Amino acid sequence: MADDLGWGDLSCYGRPDYKTPKIDRLASEGIRFTNAYSAAPVCTPTRVGFHTGRYPARLPVGLEEPIHERSAIGERVKTTGIPRSHPTVSSIIRSAGYDTALIGKWHLGYWPDFGPLHYGFDEFFGIMSGAVDHFTHKDMTENLDLYEGEVTVERVGYLTNLLTDRAVEYLKRPHVEPFYLSLHHVSPHWPWEGPGDKAFSDSIEYSREGFRAGGSIKVYAEMVKNLDANVGKVLDTLRSSGLDKNTLVVFTSDNGGERFSYHWPFRGQKQELYEGGVRVPAIVRWPGVTKAGSVSDQPVITMDWTATMVAAAGAKADEHYPFDGIDVRSALTGQKDPGDRMFFWRTKRQGAVRNGNWKYLRDGKNEFLYNLSIDEGENADFKEREPAIIDDLRNAFNKWETTLKQYPAA
Repeated sequence: MADDLGWGDLSCYGRPDYKTPKIDRLASEGIRFTNAYSAAPVCTPTRVGFHTGRYPARLPVGLEEPIHERSAIGERVKTTGIPRSHPTVSSIIRSAGYDTALIGKWHLGYWPDFGPLHYGFDEFFGIMSGAVDHFTHKDMTENLDLYEGEVTVERVGYLTNLLTDRAVEYLKRPHVEPFYLSLHHVSPHWPWEGPGDKAFSDSIEYSREGFRAGGSIKVYAEMVKNLDANVGKVLDTLRSSGLDKNTLVVFTSDNGGERFSYHWPFRGQKQELYEGGVRVPAIVRWPGVTKAGSVSDQPVITMDWTATMVAAAGAKADEHYPFDGIDVRSALTGQKDPGDRMFFWRTKRQGAVRNGNWKYLRDGKNEFLYNLSIDEGENADFKEREPAIIDDLRNAFNKWETTLKQYPAA
């Protein structure tokens, strides 16, 4: 899982100004989805959706958009996270006999109450918060936020490289049991620093404004090209270790891109429910299942990867916590289409539903109806021409919303 990587930021999705040959190769060896969505347009809720397989707002932590730094949330640090009794993709897969590891970004609560090792991961190396400087590994409050298990550690190096090195080391170990490795990179999330930008890191101001300052299309390109090269190292290690023929690989992003992302042909970006905020790249390679070089326009969403991986491991969801995603192995083969599905999103400001080619969007008190089959840029509002459709989608959204946790009163 990449962090803030937009739908159009890979050359296999149309990025025109640089190439991502390693991820493109992954697409040429598997299936590339053109209608893949994140569970939310921002970090924490999507990660809630990924780890639980359920819509983020089924849990209070899914209302955090996103979780802020430990010092910023004060006493709420003791209550902000996935309940430890809640099953997760890692706890379910581990119960099926798999070794499990999370390398990279967590962003679902802080130690000692809500760390990854409480949720079915055997080991963890990465960051707990939403953003760190890529060289110092300090968060916006200048606190070190790189962990080995529950302990902060000092490491020298560019974070994307360090996370990949750990993933490569994990893959090279002898594995008696099958494994589930969740590699959640922090790139290309701000601060916008490529691997050659140590001088910028040395002068950065530790604040939200400082972390979001600077950057350029050129720097962003260097971040994504470095991410691509590191994905290539992981794939090469799978191959050299003889694991590639028997390993399901899923590559995606936690939400749409931000300032320097290539948003064409979409409107909107991270934090918004327009397509640019929730449409993401998704590539799957599973030898013997996926057909090399195939492309699917089947709509899929974050929670589907949870359900699919759990099913692939021979496990199933806890009956008390049913998945909102579905097992899409049939879609991976290209032989069976799950058909039109209804997806829902909600933020404090917006709400949206996609059903087939129709998308209902609520923005404050304003409502819109878009036909994505002819208008992926969400420019033409069909609500006056299709009152029955917007009524149906509005009613579906309102009914769905009654099943969710409600935002606290302002």
